[in-house]
Amino acid sequence: MSDIIKLLPDSVANQIAAGEVIQRPASALKELLENSIDSGADNIKIIIKDAGKTLIQVIDNGCGMSETDARLSFERHATSKIQTAKDLFSIRTLGFRGEALASIAAIAQVEMKTKRIEDELGTKINVEGSEIIEQEDCSCSSGTSTLVKNLFFNVPARRNFLKSNTAETRHIIEELFRVALINPDIAFSMFHNSREVFRVSKSTQKQRIVGLYGKNYNERLVPVNQVTNFVSISGFIGKPEFSKKTRGEQYFFVNKRYVKHSYMNHAVANAMMELLPRDSFPSYFLNIDVPTETIDINIHPTKTEITFQDNQLVYAVIRSAIRQSLGKFSISPTINFEVEKSFDIPPLKEGETLRFPEPKINPDYDPFKSSKTQDLPPEISVRQESNRQNWEELYKQNLPDSTEKIGDNRSQNFEHAIINPDWNTEENEAEKYTPFQLQNKYIFSKVKSGILVIEQQRAHEKILFERYLKMLETQCGASQQQLFPEQIDFSPADSEIINEIKNELYFLGIDLNKFGKNTFVVNGIPADACGQNIKDLLEKILEIYKNGLMDVNLNKKINLARSMAVNMAVKVGKKLETEEMLQMIDELFACKLPNISLDGKPALKIFSIEEIEKTFK
Repeated sequence: MSDIIKLLPDSVANQIAAGEVIQRPASALKELLENSIDSGADNIKIIIKDAGKTLIQVIDNGCGMSETDARLSFERHATSKIQTAKDLFSIRTLGFRGEALASIAAIAQVEMKTKRIEDELGTKINVEGSEIIEQEDCSCSSGTSTLVKNLFFNVPARRNFLKSNTAETRHIIEELFRVALINPDIAFSMFHNSREVFRVSKSTQKQRIVGLYGKNYNERLVPVNQVTNFVSISGFIGKPEFSKKTRGEQYFFVNKRYVKHSYMNHAVANAMMELLPRDSFPSYFLNIDVPTETIDINIHPTKTEITFQDNQLVYAVIRSAIRQSLGKFSISPTINFEVEKSFDIPPLKEGETLRFPEPKINPDYDPFKSSKTQDLPPEISVRQESNRQNWEELYKQNLPDSTEKIGDNRSQNFEHAIINPDWNTEENEAEKYTPFQLQNKYIFSKVKSGILVIEQQRAHEKILFERYLKMLETQCGASQQQLFPEQIDFSPADSEIINEIKNELYFLGIDLNKFGKNTFVVNGIPADACGQNIKDLLEKILEIYKNGLMDVNLNKKINLARSMAVNMAVKVGKKLETEEMLQMIDELFACKLPNISLDGKPALKIFSIEEIEKTFK
């Protein structure tokens, strides 16, 4: 039998590696941005077309590469960042594996132009599917320009599983934010389909946050600064009153590298636990600086996971630093035990003496008399006493005279109304089927076959979903116009989503008009959303809508109707009136599938008489 194990060609090996490193256009952009930052660039320009599916171009003014380095950069594990295995524990650069360009070139058409400052001519290289198609000298500016076209052109299955343009654009903007926030000394600009998304110049970290998220963040940020022998914490946290209903603005950086760490996120939440509103999440932009030998970043292909040598120490320092900042800037409530205003008695003036208070005594006071009649004239007191004695006369009614005829209809009706316990039998019959609530979560009602149990939140979500979906299909919805329109700022990523679903939101009753680059004015809200915070409502709708974008098969109208229904539905814990429960039961059974909720769980269940009798044997 012949040997069956063979060494894979480099092109196949590169495609396998690309599957781990490059999952979507945002992953390719991340690798290119890290290369630009490691090259020492202080001005980076990003050009995107069709959410990165057609074109991703990164232009920087870094150190550039020679002709040999440019050619070698497309080989696997070719890097200038490390030389030996020991260097893995002293990494300060963003890239170090030498897989980025090789992985991108295996699944896309790549064109690179690069030139060093001391060279007169640069180098142009075209690579397609790991094969170098062309290499020649060219005239270009100092730095590197990398152009990635038709991502996943030779992996159609991966390309078909990409999400919508809106979802992919949001991932690209988010990836760019992760790099731009921690590098305020670098200017960034981004263009999508020939439209400028944002542009930020060199600045401080606070100015960078304000430049990316809006001017109103200038008053929302609290600086954090803590230096110890092992770890240093710097950055900003958002004030508790400006917390959001989503986790969007939470950024951890370790040695200026973005990481995801749930344990450190818990440290921030724990430090602000008493100050945050219910179901809200704090905003933070924190950089943790630790010695490189105390961390391991080589545990995930995307390099976004990290392991600390002492997690508990870092946790304690983060928690302490945030609490210290909240107290230092008077964010958390404090008690000053040194000053008590009630004891601030002014000193006596010259010649002034202390006088004890003299009590006033009423010699005519009688504690056994009513306090209200103590000082009244005698005639009024006698009249009030007479009223108290004869109060029963006010409630005596004229009962039927004994001499009245027994056949008098009025007398018979009067006695029947008092004696007959089955009076108004129709109302008593209705009361037998009156629903009731259990723990402000379940609705119980008697039906012919047994007992009906409804989970109120799931049932209301189902009702609202079908109502909103019908409004979107018929393009007819009710909106309550605002007397004073509210202005709301969104992040660039959320603004892209708002622009896409603005027309659908209008049919649902949310009337939005754009007012600036990332600012919108709310002119109207849904008629059944009066009294709600429209900003919190929109944030929740966007969060659920963004999660729905991850499902490539989910229709936009269905996704939006579902987002609205989940946020507008009555929640567990709300007490409902009898009329509200009756209306919910009627509307639920008018739905197409009343027994199934939006997430596929049961919304109602009928316990038959047979089941109940079987239970009690």
